[in-house]
Amino acid sequence: MLQDLLNMHVTQQTFGTMPDGTPIDLFALTNQGGLEARVMSYGGTLVSLRTPDRYGAVADVVLGFDSLPPYLAGHPYFGSLIGRYANRIAHGIFELHGATYHLAQNNGPNHLHGGWKGFDKAIWSACPKISSQGAQVEFSHLSRDGEEGYPGNLHVTVIYTLTDRNELRIDYTATTDRPTVVNLTNHTYFNLAGTGAILDHVLLLAADHFLPVDATLIPTGAQRSVQGTPMDFTLPTAIGARIDADDEQLRFAHGGYDHTWVLRKDRAARSLAAEVYEPASGRVLTVLTTQPGIQFYSGNFLDGSIRGKRGEVYAKHHGFCLETQHFPNSLNEPDFPSTVLVPDETYRSITIYRFDIRI
Repeated sequence: MLQDLLNMHVTQQTFGTMPDGTPIDLFALTNQGGLEARVMSYGGTLVSLRTPDRYGAVADVVLGFDSLPPYLAGHPYFGSLIGRYANRIAHGIFELHGATYHLAQNNGPNHLHGGWKGFDKAIWSACPKISSQGAQVEFSHLSRDGEEGYPGNLHVTVIYTLTDRNELRIDYTATTDRPTVVNLTNHTYFNLAGTGAILDHVLLLAADHFLPVDATLIPTGAQRSVQGTPMDFTLPTAIGARIDADDEQLRFAHGGYDHTWVLRKDRAARSLAAEVYEPASGRVLTVLTTQPGIQFYSGNFLDGSIRGKRGEVYAKHHGFCLETQHFPNSLNEPDFPSTVLVPDETYRSITIYRFDIRI
C-alpha cells in the first residue's frame, strides 16, 4: 500500500485568471496505472482524463478545451460540476413546505442545471492531498440563501479521487440551514476513442425502465419499459444502432438520447449503472453509483460550432454523457425519489468511473 501511495501524485499549477484577476488552479492527479485526471477550480471541472488503450497508447477521453478562456466564453457544461439542481425543472417553479420558488427559465420554458450561474460557473475552494484511497482534490463551495432562487445556505463538498484501481471516484456531500432541494452530478462528455463520433461505442445500461419526456424534455411522470424501444440497452448495443429510429422520444431529444434511465436495485450501495466499450481502442468505462438514475446524453446538440482541444471540431454525437443523478423535475413529481434536503441531514452520493482494457 505504501508503494502504491508513493506512485500517486497531485500537482498544482495556474490554468488562467478570471477577468477580475482571480487565479484558477489546475490539479493533475496521477496513479500507477498510467491514468491522469486534471480538474480545475472553475466549475470544479474535469478538464482532461488520459488513459491507455489496449496497445498502451494514451489518449484524452473527455471533451473540453486546452485553456481557460473558452470555458469562460460559454460551453455545454464540458466536465462541469452541476448544481444546485442537475437537469430540468418544469417552468422553473417548485413548492416546498408551503412556499413557491421561481427559478431562471434558462432552457426554453424550463430551468436547467442550476440556472444562469450554477455550480459550473462557481470558483471552488480546493485542497489537494494523498489519501489511503489515492490522489485527491477536495472542492468546497457555499451557495448562499437565495442564489439563483434556491432557499437555504448550502455547503457543498465534492472530492475527486484517482484510485489505484483506475477509478475516478466522485464523492458529493451537502448540508443546508433551511429546507431546500439538491441534485448534484458531473457533466463530463466522454469519447473513449479520443476523437470522432461515438456511435460505434457499445453501451449497456442497468435499467429496465426510462422516463419518457415531453417536447421540452420534462419527464411526463411515468416510467416506461425499455423493452421493444430504442431505449433498450439491457444488452450491450452500439449507441448508433437505433439512434435514427422513427421514435418520438428520439425526436424530442433532437435526434438522439437525452433521457433518464431508472437504475435497478436499492441505491443504498454502489452498484452497476452503465458500461461502455469502444472496440477500436479496447477501452472500457464502467459506471457505479448510489444514485437512482442515470442521464444518458448522446451529444445531440453539438453542432460543429465549438472547437475544442487541439482545435478539434465537436460535431453532433462526438461525445456522450453518463450523468448519475436523481430524476429531473423530481420536486414536482411526488412519485419520484425525493430531492429535498433539510437541516440536520446530509446529502451524500458516490459515483465511480472505472477504466479497463478489453484485449
